[in-house]
Amino acid sequence: MKPHMDRCSKYLVTGGAGFIGSHLVDALLADGNSVVVLDNLTTGRQENLTQARANPRFRFVHGSVLDAPLVDELVQECKIVIHLAAAVGVKLIVEQPLRSFITNTKGTETVIESAQRHDRRILIASTSEIYGKNSSGPLSETADRILGSPSVARWSYSTAKAVDEIMACLYHRERGLRSTVVRFFNTVGPRQSPAYGMVIPRFARQAVLGEPLTIHANGRQRRCFLHVADAVAALLLLLEQPEAVGETFNIGVDDEISILELANRIIAETGSVSRVEHLSYAEAYGADFEDMERRVPDTTKLRAVTGWQPRHSLADVLADAIADARAAWRDNQSAHVPGAPEQRLPVTDGPVPETALAGR
Repeated sequence: MKPHMDRCSKYLVTGGAGFIGSHLVDALLADGNSVVVLDNLTTGRQENLTQARANPRFRFVHGSVLDAPLVDELVQECKIVIHLAAAVGVKLIVEQPLRSFITNTKGTETVIESAQRHDRRILIASTSEIYGKNSSGPLSETADRILGSPSVARWSYSTAKAVDEIMACLYHRERGLRSTVVRFFNTVGPRQSPAYGMVIPRFARQAVLGEPLTIHANGRQRRCFLHVADAVAALLLLLEQPEAVGETFNIGVDDEISILELANRIIAETGSVSRVEHLSYAEAYGADFEDMERRVPDTTKLRAVTGWQPRHSLADVLADAIADARAAWRDNQSAHVPGAPEQRLPVTDGPVPETALAGR
């Protein structure tokens, strides 16, 4: 059920040019709200906000959450703060661990301090990485964190997000901050870039181009994938619930699939000639990388407080990812330089990709 948002609300969305952020911005604007986006465009993209820019109730500010005076000015201007700005993606975290750690801790501290100073309702994005290597069954919000050595870059990201959550919790308990923390589990959908190790958009792009789908290790790792539209619906519902203040919620689905099954399914649904290629974690991310075999959320708490139910299946998720990959291929062909060898999309005798109908 669509939440009844306060038509007079003005939202600050940090990281609003990113994947989840831009979809949330569109939803807020569609419901009559005003939105200010703060984004430094490190991983966010201007084109994600194309729809939003046509709305007079939208404003974009190019800046960083590390800029305390700017953050304070924008928080004071808005009624509700949604803090999504963060260094995200396993690849980025591993390649830029110090920058990621500083952004994810000091940036959140800056936003929280301003929200508390001006008594603003705030929703803070965290991650399923909080649980570390805990692969036991569906994970509730109180499940144990199992981490490796602090010297491993991946666990520095988990620790940074844990620091964010601890700050939100303590500011709520000791200073009355009206905060809610959400932990995203593998959210997927249109606009998600494959550049930072996100598996479904990467597989979709590889399949559309006929390239090998690169799987890390044996591919038996099991994950669950939530459509971004369902994630946004959960956020909007939580913002409407007074009971969500001071609480933490998982956002995800429990429909598991192995990475190897996922790759084969995408190959089949694109009709691609791609094959599966296995890489070791060392080849993909360098020495000492660690992963978990299974990660499944328990969303009982979210459903009980909000009545939320996901409306999109894994088939919907994959269809959108494949459509995005094909659109990117078409854009690439449109920008093709005359005289250069034309790229053609390899396909089998299966369903003809819509790109093959474009005549490029």
